[in-house]
Amino acid sequence: MGFKEDQMVTVSLYARVSSGKQAQENTIASQVAALERQISVDGYELLREYKFIDNGYSGSNLVRPNLEKLRDRVAEGKIDKIYIHSPDRLSRKYVYQMILLEEFQKAGAEAVFFKL
Repeated sequence: MGFKEDQMVTVSLYARVSSGKQAQENTIASQVAALERQISVDGYELLREYKFIDNGYSGSNLVRPNLEKLRDRVAEGKIDKIYIHSPDRLSRKYVYQMILLEEFQKAGAEAVFFKL
């Protein structure tokens, strides 16, 4: 999906950790920092309301509060690009990754992974 130079692009980020141990190791902060750097390098501005973070939720489940909010905003056409650290942060299950990526694509949003 290509964007014109003069077109406003709305970007978001999604980050997730499932366990208390991961949260203690500050992986949410490191994911968010890496994604924010990449968004800036790519020349975009991230608004606070477009940070979607699920702390303590399993990637094996599609029902997560901030993933649901992200999906709603994408479906409403409010987001053009979604920055995600890696596919397993979106979901641990490959089939769920594909469902979400197809859903985003159909709504006109592009998923950008920091690490594949």
